Amino acid sequence: MKKVAILGSTGSIGRSALAVVDAHPTRLKVVSLAAGDNASLLAEQVARYRPEVVAMATGEGIDRLRSACGAGSPTVAGAGAAGLIAVATHPSADIVICASAGTAGLEAVLAAIEAGKTIALANKEVLVMAGALVMAAARRRGVAILPIDSEHNAVHQCLHERPRAEVRRIILTASGGPFRGYSPEALERVGPDAALQHPTWQMGPKITIDSATLMNKGLEVIEAHWLFGISADQIDVVIHPQSIVHSLVELIDGSVIAQLGVTDMRLPIQYACSYPERWDGSLPSLDLARAGRLEFSDPHLERFPCLGLAYRSLRAGETLPVVLNAANEVAVGAFLERKLGFMAIPRVIQKTMDAHTAEPVSTLQAVRRADRWAREYARDAARELELTV
Repeated sequence: MKKVAILGSTGSIGRSALAVVDAHPTRLKVVSLAAGDNASLLAEQVARYRPEVVAMATGEGIDRLRSACGAGSPTVAGAGAAGLIAVATHPSADIVICASAGTAGLEAVLAAIEAGKTIALANKEVLVMAGALVMAAARRRGVAILPIDSEHNAVHQCLHERPRAEVRRIILTASGGPFRGYSPEALERVGPDAALQHPTWQMGPKITIDSATLMNKGLEVIEAHWLFGISADQIDVVIHPQSIVHSLVELIDGSVIAQLGVTDMRLPIQYACSYPERWDGSLPSLDLARAGRLEFSDPHLERFPCLGLAYRSLRAGETLPVVLNAANEVAVGAFLERKLGFMAIPRVIQKTMDAHTAEPVSTLQAVRRADRWAREYARDAARELELTV
């Protein structure tokens, strides 16, 4: 029986993780949960899974949780970062599923690594911001980092622990989002309502916008570098609208290995929970005949410059990926609030990156310092572009 802690249990990934627990009640048990603001849903999860401890983003959220749970109120580990750390380091937990959005999960993941927990990682920002720190800590503690992102999970399956010297390149697939056929002029006019209509996956608002700009794929390029120890020049991106091929690995002899599957996050989550074993799945088999044509094309970097900005930040290294991530979060937030145009998102990011003086990612304090600076600068840059696009 593997005991599971989930950071972000009320989000889309967290709910899928709990569905995997439901499918394997004799193999998985929930021991701790952390959520953002959705107290009512967390209360339902508490009643169903009976975790030993829970946490929420704010004290006010905890008050609502206790009110919703009544006499069945669970033990509360705390609010904010302290609560996340307590859930992630719970003594009973064997595996920590990090599905919390944004940068909040970074300290919790580092603490869980130090506590010797296996990390099932769905949060891109953890490695984008502090990949050097996280992977060094994992190596030092002998902790496995298992990717839950469908693309990196696919790469993990294709590599199957083969030597990196045998790998020529990794090919990450991207759906292309809802705007892959749009002209530059049309992209200037799109708004949040259209951008939130992803053609393939059901995700939260921020990651859905990132998919529309291709920043999501850019963050995945950076993540792949840290997870698999390969350079930016060995990571390619192709547009694959059907989202059937989740990623590919080309070996040095020219062979290409691909992982295919239905578009359901329960598959990579179960893989991470069962690894190195394989468990029976409750998902339908992939019907290739019904899937029909599988299409692939190169991304249009001039229309979707966020991907190129991500490659630039990875090649430059140091704190520039931190700045990329922070500026993107600010710009996407402004876009969702209808204060910024769609094509202003990469403009804010580029302006912030251009103004940054990079420093080595040697400590968590350096990461946080660059993150704070970038958010402040990006907010100013976004204000300058408001209502002008």
